Order: sequence, then structure tokens, then C-alpha cells
Amino acid sequence: MDLELLIKDVLATDESPPAEGLSSDRRRSRAAILQWVGGKVARLCILLVAVSVGSFLLVEASPIDPVAAYVGAEVLNIGPDQRAQIEARWGLDDPAPTRFFRWAGQALRGNLGTSMIYNAPVAEVIRTRFAASLGLMALAWLLTGVFGFGLGIIAGSRPGSRVDRGVRWWVYTLASAPTFWIGLILLYVFAVSLQWAPVCCAGPIGADPSTVGFGDRLHHMLLPAITLAIVGVGSIALHTREQVVTFLHGDAAVFARAQGERGWGLVRHHLLRNAAVPALLLQFASLSELFGGAILAETVFSYPGLGQATAAAGIRGDVPLLLGIVLAATVFVYAGNLIGDVAHRVADPRVSLLPAARA
Repeated sequence: MDLELLIKDVLATDESPPAEGLSSDRRRSRAAILQWVGGKVARLCILLVAVSVGSFLLVEASPIDPVAAYVGAEVLNIGPDQRAQIEARWGLDDPAPTRFFRWAGQALRGNLGTSMIYNAPVAEVIRTRFAASLGLMALAWLLTGVFGFGLGIIAGSRPGSRVDRGVRWWVYTLASAPTFWIGLILLYVFAVSLQWAPVCCAGPIGADPSTVGFGDRLHHMLLPAITLAIVGVGSIALHTREQVVTFLHGDAAVFARAQGERGWGLVRHHLLRNAAVPALLLQFASLSELFGGAILAETVFSYPGLGQATAAAGIRGDVPLLLGIVLAATVFVYAGNLIGDVAHRVADPRVSLLPAARA
């Protein structure tokens, strides 16, 4: 009996990894995490610098006169001295490199400047406007993913059928349509003619934003969100369809059919996971297109979000606000791509989350 216990103890000792090996694995894992995080932060910093320089150069090359855009129709009534005072007030009388490095230095300290249009700190304008746009983009993002994935599954499950051809025709047509055109059609049909949806704004006209309930906010953002979803559903649907068609003609589908899987069982047990992982990654990667479409949709529906503020800043030459919005949009899109990358690696066990640590 004692001999059997001794043998079991020896075998358990041999099978258990040494403490030094566990410690070494933890150090390599920690180093890999730090390397991965450091690489992402470094890429974001480089991207922010490149976007800031590029945006400032584009604004400088714009033919819009900030003073004329700020003053408006009264620009003809101001003299050279008043114009010089306005330029000195906003720092427009300095050379372009001086203005950029001054803005960059303040941005590093958390001060993005003052908006010429709203006469308020840029950070405050972005915070209030982004809060309104976030709900709109989240609803549009959810609708795009659900309907795009569903249409792709339906079309790919019946390749070459009338349903497949109808879905592809509908997707190709709407994907090539401008966002503002789709928005104007929906606005005329559902807001003007049928009066099912409000014409504009994020709440009832004249109401205090703090008193507007969730139902009213959802009612006002539904039509702009549907506009964004209609335009953005094409890429998700087509990509999902190709994944479904590829899977159905692969060895995995043949093996599943040999086990008796048919119809919805084949789709639910084998197809959904294989098609959902790349669709999820593509959905997060489409945040830049979603933000660009939100600018046009918010302009059409007069929705007081970050997109409308972006259009106003570009038209009226509000350089501090425009640069601040560009930085915020860069961080937003980069964060979305990062979340999509992590979600893809977590959902697909074949992909490693962290780079391999060097021995």
C-alpha cells in the first residue's frame, strides 16, 4: 500500500510543471501584454500626429475666410482695423507653423482651444455633441449588423435563387446611393407625407433637452439611424453571403451533412459561428464609414450631434473645433477597430490574442 502511494506521488511530481517554468511563463505573458499594449499606444500616437498635421494643412489650403465666415453678412461693414482685431482675437495673424505648434502645445495639456462658432471650449462642445451622436450611431450600428448579417445568411443559404438575386440587387443599389439622398427620401415619405416621424432635432422643438424622455429621443433618432443602416448594410450582407457560400461548399459542411445536419440545424450549429466572426470584425471596422455618414445624416435631419458640428466647423472655418473633432473621431475609430480586433481574437480560438513572446 505504501509502495503504491509512493509511486503515485512520484508520478504526480513528474507531471506537475516546475515552479520556475510557471514563473517564466508568467513573465513571458506579462512581457507580451506590455509589448501589445505599447504597440497599440505607439500606433495611436503616430496616427494622431499624422491626422493633426494633415487636417491643419487641408484647413490652411481651404479657400474659406475664417473672419468672413465668423462675421457673416456684416463682413462688408467692417474696416481693416476691425478685421485685424478679429484676426488677433483668434490668433489668425500669426504664421501657420506658429499657430499649429501653439495649438499642439495646448492640446498636449488638454486644452483644445475655443470654438469660434459656439464661443465655448472645444472639449465641451465635443462632449455634449458626441453624447447625442453616440446614441444615433449605436442604434445605426446595431441595425446595420443585425439586418446585414441576416440578409447575408438568407442570401448565402440559397445561392443563385430569386431571394439571393433580390438581396444582392437591393444591396448593390442602396450601397451606391448617397446618404443624403436616402435621408431626403425617407424624410419626405415618413416625416412630411405620412407624418410618422419628426422632421428634425433630437427632441420636441422648444423642449428643454434635460426634460426629453427616452421614448422621444428614440423617436427622433430612428429615421436618421435607419438612413445610416440602409447605406451601411451592403458590406456586411455581401461579406456574410460570401462566407456562407464558401462554408456550404467546404468540407465542414459535407461532414455536417454526413452526420445528419440539414436546414436550420446546419445553419445554427455550424454556419452562424463561422460567419459571425468575420462579420463582427467588419462591423467594428466600419465605424469610420458610420461616422462619415452621420455627418450627412445629421445635416439632413438637423440632428444636433457631432456630425452637424463637423459640417458647421468646415463651412465656417472653425479651425480649433474642426481639429478637435478630427482628433476625437480618430480616437473613436481607432478604439472601434481595436475592440473589433480583440473581439475577433477572443471569438476565434485559432487566433492568438497576444504576439508570441520571445524566449
